[in-house]
Amino acid sequence: MEASAVPEGQRGEEDDRGGLRTALGGLTTRGRSFLAAGVAAAVCAYVLGQADLLRVGLLLASLPLLCALVLHRTRYRVATSRRLTPQRVEAASEARVQLRMENVSKLPTGLLMLQDHVPYTLGPRPRFVLDRVEGGGRREVSYRVRSDLRGRFPLGPLQLRLSDPFGMCELTRSFSAYDTLTVVPRSEPLPPVKLTGEASGHGDGQQRALALAGDDDIIPRAYRHGDDLRRVHWRSTARYGELMVRREEQPQRARCTVLLDTRRIAWQGAGPDSAFEWAVSGVASALVHMLERGYSVRLVTDTGSTVPGEGSEGFAGSHDPAESAGLLMDTLAVVDHSEGGGLSRASDALRGDNGGLLVAFLGDLDEEQAALLARSRGRGGAVAFLLDAGTWLTAGAVSGAVDKRVRQLREAGWTAIAVPPGARLPDLWQAAAGIRAESAPDTPGGWT
Repeated sequence: MEASAVPEGQRGEEDDRGGLRTALGGLTTRGRSFLAAGVAAAVCAYVLGQADLLRVGLLLASLPLLCALVLHRTRYRVATSRRLTPQRVEAASEARVQLRMENVSKLPTGLLMLQDHVPYTLGPRPRFVLDRVEGGGRREVSYRVRSDLRGRFPLGPLQLRLSDPFGMCELTRSFSAYDTLTVVPRSEPLPPVKLTGEASGHGDGQQRALALAGDDDIIPRAYRHGDDLRRVHWRSTARYGELMVRREEQPQRARCTVLLDTRRIAWQGAGPDSAFEWAVSGVASALVHMLERGYSVRLVTDTGSTVPGEGSEGFAGSHDPAESAGLLMDTLAVVDHSEGGGLSRASDALRGDNGGLLVAFLGDLDEEQAALLARSRGRGGAVAFLLDAGTWLTAGAVSGAVDKRVRQLREAGWTAIAVPPGARLPDLWQAAAGIRAESAPDTPGGWT
């Protein structure tokens, strides 16, 4: 970003007067004290008839006015830039902000103070005092920000405070540019457990070889440097007038849907240690883990919304897993409670997903919602982590109501686990593999 401390070029009389009034309004406590002392000395000199005292009073009063005029007429230009590293960071981790200031005029500056606006969640507002900056010179300063809460936080605008050498007057200039820091939920590495009947997504039985179809069903593409000439499709080449080749075999990727219950009535408490934040972090861990294992993933909430919502039935990760993970993490950074009372919309979004794995992170459920969720399970594996939000506030044992919902989901073929306060997801992930293998070893699908 770049801005001028004082705009250059011709200014009208009205703008000049407005700027002068702003400069006079920027008098510091010292400048106002000098001005008041000078006026008082001039009045006393007039009453007492003391010419020497009048000269002292005029000197005291003229000094802050002269400083304000000089600061107002200053024509140097200052450009600043901000660099945020990284722009996406996990909760409780630090990001570094580097500020760079350059004096693009030929005149040296006076005393400068830089102040960057940051939300209170990221820490105190950073301030830096810069001494004289020569013409064409530059200065770099940096500070760190950290947040225990996820979200999107604006950094800026940057303020520049100009001061005269005597400290009589200060002017503040604000820049318009700002950056955004995205704080995503924390994720933990999960163990690579494997269940009976798991489909890896890349086996021979799941490959869909387009080249094995008839000539009329082939979908060719333009020739690329390095393609095997034996794959040239001459009929399409003659039709389109350019070299065309058969597409490579497209393996069918295994799918995973992660369901997050965001209903406000299902959760209690707030803050980084609440049950809801544990569930959001669990969703992040599951999504990252599945993407690393080569799955196509999607995120579904109780509102029925699907992220990323593009591609085949909303699944992502087949082309650029890193980009898909970034999009999902950005969504989880700002996910909040919904006002819905049931899981019917989520059930509609899950309907028809018969071959993928389903991982659900759920809050308090009644019998009706548990039955609806039980029917949403497709032919693939289904795992549910149930949190008792009330016990997270008291750090007590899991209530009987949660145990009842766990049994209800297990009877419907789910792998359901009650999550006690302070539990670690990697341990529960490992435990779910054993429960899944003992309870339903012949169920199609699986997870890893």
